[in-house]
Amino acid sequence: MQTEELSYQEKIREHQLKIKQVFREMGKVVVGQQYMVNRLLIGLFTNGHILLEGVPGLAKTLTINTLAKVLHLDFQRIQFTPDLLPSDLIGTMIYNQSSSEFEVKKGPIFANLILADEVNRSPAKVQSALLEAMQEKQVTIGEKTYRLDLPFLVLATQNPVEQEGTYPLPEAQVDRFMMKVYVDYLSKADELEVMRRMSNLSYSSTVNTILTKQDIFDIRNEINQVQISETLERYIIELVFATRRPGDYDLPDFAQYLQYGVSPRASIALNLAAKAVAFFDERDYVLPEDVKEIASDVLSHRVILNYEAEADNVQTKDFVEAILRKVPIS
Repeated sequence: MQTEELSYQEKIREHQLKIKQVFREMGKVVVGQQYMVNRLLIGLFTNGHILLEGVPGLAKTLTINTLAKVLHLDFQRIQFTPDLLPSDLIGTMIYNQSSSEFEVKKGPIFANLILADEVNRSPAKVQSALLEAMQEKQVTIGEKTYRLDLPFLVLATQNPVEQEGTYPLPEAQVDRFMMKVYVDYLSKADELEVMRRMSNLSYSSTVNTILTKQDIFDIRNEINQVQISETLERYIIELVFATRRPGDYDLPDFAQYLQYGVSPRASIALNLAAKAVAFFDERDYVLPEDVKEIASDVLSHRVILNYEAEADNVQTKDFVEAILRKVPIS
């Protein structure tokens, strides 16, 4: 029994070391985006989808493509455009003249990592088809339902610069993303490194495969075993309720700006993401700092503020930071 427990701990240790190797391999190609890589891995290991937002040119596509290579996963990039149809995403029935029968032609959604590039450029029916696949892990073509390949992770990007010709995701659909990650500009040193690499026309970099699909499923099980105390569980619930009734938590200034607080999906995502943060830090228990580290990414896109908040330039991020300062850990 003791030997089995020791081998299990050794396996966990091996996976934690491999995760560090993943970051090193990613660094061979992508400069200065460890935060984004961290959040993508948290989503992958906790079965959650990620919404990325940032200006063009911050290596979002390159990061996801490289991550697929390092994890040995199938990758598909889908450019969302106003004329995209649901069948372009999930597939359709085509007529085979030689057999005189209709047969299924599967779409690009049948991959492990899906990059939904500029998801806000496609109309609602295409967004709905994507979000249904995210939620159900299956699609229906004709009269038959097909399960998607696992692991299945959607990484959707939004371009905040242009609003012309866009179809913003409805709030209820945004809620289906576990986290919304804001990708910021690089530091001066990192941008200098990017410039030197990319201005060298002979530069090329290859990455090694670090994790297999089985490793990913094993890591999911190991994260599931990370312990979170009842005190921290109640702390998560208090954070969630503070977004719904800020007046009860000595936040009257934000009460006037609030339209809707976060949904129950937020408490589930906070719990899972905090466990993943603890696992990455080689702990089998969650600390309050783990919850606080991930809170903004999990809660900010779920809080809906009114027009008065927009007029006063109050952002959801400010609201979440105020909640973290006010809500105590009992």
